[in-house]
Amino acid sequence: MRKLTLLTCAAFMALIGPAWAEYQKLDSQRDFVSVVEGKTLTRPLVELRVSESGGISGTGAVWDVSGKWVWKGGYFCRSLTWGDDDLGYNCQEVAVNGGKIRFTSDKGTGQSAIFSLR
Repeated sequence: MRKLTLLTCAAFMALIGPAWAEYQKLDSQRDFVSVVEGKTLTRPLVELRVSESGGISGTGAVWDVSGKWVWKGGYFCRSLTWGDDDLGYNCQEVAVNGGKIRFTSDKGTGQSAIFSLR
């Protein structure tokens, strides 16, 4: 069961959220950093921090999460490890709606996970 990706587990735990149309896509690294700087991204059993310098840290369920990210071509591109599992590299569309941030894998064509910004 741990072979599921963190994004898949997060999506599974999600409740129906606000309408998709209410989210505004972030197109620049500067905009992304201004949204996540000093914040913790949370959802049930998940707490993540994304640093301006390109680091990702936190926990997913009871396992540590760590990784690196870059902004490339309008997407948040990250390499991520969850516990002992390498979740690989993926570029994701990022959109915000007030105190929520949504990551959609595969440049916006894959699965989405919504986090609260705290």
